[in-house]
Amino acid sequence: MSAQLKLMSGEPAAPPVPPEDFRMLMANFPTGVSIVTAIGPGGAPIGMTCSSVCSVSVAPPTLIVCLRRESPTLAAVLARGSFAVNLLHDGSRSKAELFASGREDRFDLVRWRHTPSYGGPHLVDDAHVIGDCVVRQTAFIGDHAVVFGEVSQVGNHPDEKRPLLYGLRNYAAWPVPEC
Repeated sequence: MSAQLKLMSGEPAAPPVPPEDFRMLMANFPTGVSIVTAIGPGGAPIGMTCSSVCSVSVAPPTLIVCLRRESPTLAAVLARGSFAVNLLHDGSRSKAELFASGREDRFDLVRWRHTPSYGGPHLVDDAHVIGDCVVRQTAFIGDHAVVFGEVSQVGNHPDEKRPLLYGLRNYAAWPVPEC
C-alpha cells in the first residue's frame, strides 16, 4: 500500500530550499543511529545505516524508517514485508560507518543472527535494542520511501549500553547521568 503527499493549503508551493540549507537544518537535529536490516534475494542479509527512525503509535506499536528509493535494503524490505531496526550503542560507530559505506561484505565483518521470527538480521554485538517490524504501509516522497513498520517484538541486550547519537556531522553518546 502506498500514499502520496498532497499540498494541503491549496497555495502554490514555495521554491525549494537548496540542498545544503536542508542538510544544515537536519545536521542541527541530533538523532539516534540504527542499522535497518532485512533478508534479501536468495536469503542473503542486507542492511544500511539509518538515522531517520521515529515512533508513530503505541497502539498498534508502529514506527517509521526512511530509506532511499534506490536502496537495495528498501527493495528487500518491501519484497519480504519485514525488517529489523538495530539501535546502535555508543561502541558501534565503526559499524554505523561500515553500513553507510555500501561495502558488499559488511555482514562478513559483523556478528549477526537471524531466525524466522526476526524481521531481519540482528546485529548481536552492536545493537543495544532491536525492534522486529512488519511492513504496514509505505509512502514515496522525493528520493525516499517512508516505511511504516508495526513492531512485532523487541529484544534488548542485558548490558547497560548508551545509545549512539549523530548530529552536527559527528557521533556522540548520551552522557552518563550524574548521581
